[in-house]
Amino acid sequence: MSASNPFDLTGKIALVTGASRGIGEGIAQILAANGAHVIVSSRKVEACQMVVDGIVAAGGSAEAMALHIGEMDQIEHIFKAIEAKHGRLDILVNNAATNPHFGPIIDTDLSAFQKTVDVNIRGYFFMSAAGAKLMAKHGGGAIVNVASVNGVIPGMYQGIYSITKAAVISMTQCFAKECASIGVRVNALLPGFTDTKFASALVKNPVIVEKVLEHVPMRRIAEPEEMAGSVLYLVSPAGSYTTGVALNVDGGYLIG
Repeated sequence: MSASNPFDLTGKIALVTGASRGIGEGIAQILAANGAHVIVSSRKVEACQMVVDGIVAAGGSAEAMALHIGEMDQIEHIFKAIEAKHGRLDILVNNAATNPHFGPIIDTDLSAFQKTVDVNIRGYFFMSAAGAKLMAKHGGGAIVNVASVNGVIPGMYQGIYSITKAAVISMTQCFAKECASIGVRVNALLPGFTDTKFASALVKNPVIVEKVLEHVPMRRIAEPEEMAGSVLYLVSPAGSYTTGVALNVDGGYLIG
């Protein structure tokens, strides 16, 4: 670890999913600002390219790759492409997620259930497995799974989403325990109420906002970039002895 900058990521190759906007974009930007070459991915490569252009304009290094983590063939393809082009992967941030059903849990239909599980559980699982295998070839690396405070306290009318995020927390601990021996650290970020397009159904409803903020000691909604610093710690040399952690960044919601 550099004593002068324990957050230095110079020479590292990082993959961030769901990085075309919101929390993923903020994470991609901070990793690039600290020296990593960032592969910005989401289903819409054009939107990713806009993020890449901003990173490059700011003096960073990045590229765009299309990826839908709900599709197994796309997961296999991106890791093959990364290994062929860069020869390694040092950092993986699983941020892409979906939440197609907002309403009573008993009204969740099979399609919404399956889509949420396929992306939020199956996608994270096989992204982590493939990422850890590639990292292990070159001395290790760091994985961060973006979960949610809903994985600890289920969100009202967000039943299946909350269930999958609870699974992500458990998954993180399982991977952390088994992958430490191959030099791969695995941690989870638990964002609180954040102003993103993904959460727009909640953020734009003043009744919901008021009720949620009653349980947030800081009494405000987070900005997406406020999640990025914690990820930087978790993937950098500064976090070299940190694995299996579920780090809540929530304005105090879970202690509310």
